[in-house]
Amino acid sequence: MEYSVEDISPVKKKVTITTEPQEAEAAILGAVALYRDSVQLDGFRKGKVPASVVEKRFHDRIYDEARQDLINVHINDVMQKLGAQPVSGISISGAEAPLERGKGYTYSMEFEVLPTFDLPPYEGLEVEQEAVRVDDAEVAEVIERIRRDRAKIVPVDGTAPAADGQIANIDFEAFENGDPVPGVKAEGFDLTLGEREALEDFEALVKSIRPGGEGEGQISFPADFVAPDLAGKTVTMKVKVHAVKERQLPPIDDELAKAMGQEDVDKLKAAITDSYVKTRERLHRSAAQKKLLDSLLKMVDFPLPEAMLEADMRTLMTDLAVRLERQGKRLDALGKTEEELRKELLPQAEEATRSLVLLLSIARKEGLEVSEQEVVTQIYQNSLRTGQDFKTLQQEYERSGLIFLLRDRLLADKAMDRVYAKAKVKDVPPADAGNTAAAQDAPAATAGQ
Repeated sequence: MEYSVEDISPVKKKVTITTEPQEAEAAILGAVALYRDSVQLDGFRKGKVPASVVEKRFHDRIYDEARQDLINVHINDVMQKLGAQPVSGISISGAEAPLERGKGYTYSMEFEVLPTFDLPPYEGLEVEQEAVRVDDAEVAEVIERIRRDRAKIVPVDGTAPAADGQIANIDFEAFENGDPVPGVKAEGFDLTLGEREALEDFEALVKSIRPGGEGEGQISFPADFVAPDLAGKTVTMKVKVHAVKERQLPPIDDELAKAMGQEDVDKLKAAITDSYVKTRERLHRSAAQKKLLDSLLKMVDFPLPEAMLEADMRTLMTDLAVRLERQGKRLDALGKTEEELRKELLPQAEEATRSLVLLLSIARKEGLEVSEQEVVTQIYQNSLRTGQDFKTLQQEYERSGLIFLLRDRLLADKAMDRVYAKAKVKDVPPADAGNTAAAQDAPAATAGQ
């Protein structure tokens, strides 16, 4: 094998490979031998089929596998000799034709690499980090949420319509021009009022109807409503209220604590406080790391690999779509084309890519690595978080090439931890408006401790 290297850009290389006839011949013979040992043909014992018969019978598959095996060998050989680590998929061109006996062939591969630049000094950097503070009021708020989650739902005496904080058990159906609207109907539905579970006009209609009564009203759906068939429409909603219920909160006592896996109320409060502390320590550490990274990025300038930038852009676009979906909106509700959105998100994508490139370069200097087990563990954790089947998710990562991006992210995290470990971290008092970001995580963290 002979090869030549062309630098298409500071971060993209093209390698042209010329395969000698004898090398192609050896790859073909090797593939034939493997097939000969494994195939079973009528009239021959396994492993005793003549090589010529095997080659003729399985010609296309053998020659295709020989070509692919040879390319894989070349890729490993070239990367080792160049000391290159591709940061994107390797694009092969010119190798579509199968191998032929007695002939060599020429093809090329293109791939992106990290840019070469002088790393800024990252040892002994000074950074401030907020100390952790947990207020009693915050712990009390968590306990109230626990009580709410474990509350009993009981009927409300009287005939007054449901109010905010109460639960209305209802039937409802939507009509347009007198005809039922498909998919907008339910029976025996429990609607908690005052918590934005439904449109404001719909809740107002429910709150105007006494238990056992019926009513109707005009309900207008916003133009960016998540269901396209209803977006911008005004329908007639008919509602029947069966009953009004409310939550009966359990007392704050040792029984409540035991239900949450704690011995008594004091231990429950201590567990909540500890959960807050651990969560906020991670948040404050992450914020300090971001400051360190920002200061390092100001010291360097380098070109960005296009594939890495595009991967970060896709991530941002997906995150935006998910956030809008949680608000009951669609991406096109923003009134902007995909090109306009990408243009707006470009600075964020560039910052993310610059951060990744810098951290991967630091990881290389520090000799950091990510094991296969660490990658598998992260995929498993992702499967638990998303509810997806682990094996299916793992195959999706491998098939799409996302596994390489995942490995890079894990390696970047290790590099950031190394920079943080070498920094001079100074604790400062917490910000007045801080310490609330982790509030939603604390209740779940107390169970079973």
